Amino acid sequence: MNKKFIILFFLFCGLIFAPFTWSYQESELPQAELPVLTTSAGQSPDVTTLNIIMEEAGIPYDYCDVPKVDLIKSGVGLAGKESGPGFHVEINTNLDQYPKGSPYKTIVFSIGASLKGMGASGLTVESEIKRLKNILDYCKQNDVFVIGVHVGGASKRGAPGSDNEKMISTVAPHSDYLVVTKDSNKDGRFTEISKKNDIPLTEVDYALNLVDIFKQVFKQ
Repeated sequence: MNKKFIILFFLFCGLIFAPFTWSYQESELPQAELPVLTTSAGQSPDVTTLNIIMEEAGIPYDYCDVPKVDLIKSGVGLAGKESGPGFHVEINTNLDQYPKGSPYKTIVFSIGASLKGMGASGLTVESEIKRLKNILDYCKQNDVFVIGVHVGGASKRGAPGSDNEKMISTVAPHSDYLVVTKDSNKDGRFTEISKKNDIPLTEVDYALNLVDIFKQVFKQ
């Protein structure tokens, strides 16, 4: 069975059988621009959830699991790169609206570490952190809007110094906007990062709640 279908099924079940309690003011949400690239910070499977959310929100996007700065610089279409061992690419951007080579205006990171995922891509924790820092520096220098997403809940957290916490420390304080589930923020760490760095934060009950959030954030 298709992995995306399975994830989507469980996301919808979470909404059907649980109370809908989160709220927000549309005016409080930051605005992000297209074209957008999604990627992983730590190579956990949670990036599949992020991409499903983008699709359900009707937001066209490009995706690469392990892009480096030079590839991001190539813009929409990612220079025609194709998926291969340890490297995955999806091009979903509307090329009529944003032709190949158009610079990305937004990058969305799915935060969550997986040693298995990093190993499959030939990465270590240290090399993944270095890759992420290079991308974040590029974004800051080129006014690329950065959204950090954490939907993995408590399973993608850990004690201080854990691989998951290292990914959070690398990406979250340098994001322009943070979106997390309540289960991901039980200890208030994202709230603390948000307040310390003056970063807008939206906390939702369930990952699929992000569909409506992203519809507003990427409103054209």
